[in-house]
Amino acid sequence: MKNIIEIKDLNFGFTRQKLILKNVNLKVPKGSIYGFLGANGAGKSTTMRLIMGLFNDHSNSVKVFGGNVSSIYPEALQNIGCLIDYPAFYDHLSGYDNLKIVCVIRNLDTVKIDDVLETVGLFHARHIKMKKYSLGMKQRLAIALALISDPELLVLDEPVNGLDPKGMLEVRELLIKLNRERGVTILISSHLLLEIEKMVTHLGIISHGEIKFEGSKEDLNNLYKFQKTKFQLSDAEKYRDLLKDQYSVELKSETEILIVTNSQQEIATITTLLVKSGAKIYQIVAAGGLEEWFMEITKQN
Repeated sequence: MKNIIEIKDLNFGFTRQKLILKNVNLKVPKGSIYGFLGANGAGKSTTMRLIMGLFNDHSNSVKVFGGNVSSIYPEALQNIGCLIDYPAFYDHLSGYDNLKIVCVIRNLDTVKIDDVLETVGLFHARHIKMKKYSLGMKQRLAIALALISDPELLVLDEPVNGLDPKGMLEVRELLIKLNRERGVTILISSHLLLEIEKMVTHLGIISHGEIKFEGSKEDLNNLYKFQKTKFQLSDAEKYRDLLKDQYSVELKSETEILIVTNSQQEIATITTLLVKSGAKIYQIVAAGGLEEWFMEITKQN
């Protein structure tokens, strides 16, 4: 699959003595929703600024649409929608007029404005002044601004940060719709793991300037699928002691143990052993999810 963004062996810092990014390698496949995940200060925003040419890539390590960012801009910006820093809207103007100003400055056809506002769910509020918009509405207008040139690629830095659950849901559904219906490739950074897990197809996890994982969501699922299994049962401490010589077992509560497992067969073997030893098992579930896997991947630092 063609990659819209490719970063190879990127090292970057404002001084040679202190690197912010260390040997970063990253590939964003065409048509994907790529979640770029990391704690605050991990290097997400710096990477995205390099992708957008806001910081100089002297090593030519960053390519977008197959070309070095040092040579493709500003022409390539017509095909990229970007939301890294929150745009400066005019509160005394309507949502429509804010977009109209951008269209005039960028020499874009204003006929697209109504279509974009419809796409982000703001057509009904197109003539309402910005100062009356909710935070979620303002965030959707910011995404409308990124969409006004009908881009092939969206680069969004923390687009749901500060939104309430309803606002997060609206933005998430919008991004999934753009990806599925229009084929827009989306690179989205976030530290809100539970929210990002619901929309992404591919992931890159960065910690202290280093990539700790990159691949599809399925790759991550397969890597950690059987790493830990949660057993809910009677007298958990007793059965923890029974298993601890053969397995890595953690006592979570009076009725719950967490066991490192490597296969479905091993889960079956443990279950059989517990039942034969008199345990009453209430539930067996795979312990995982992006939040737990993120902690597992990044704890090595």
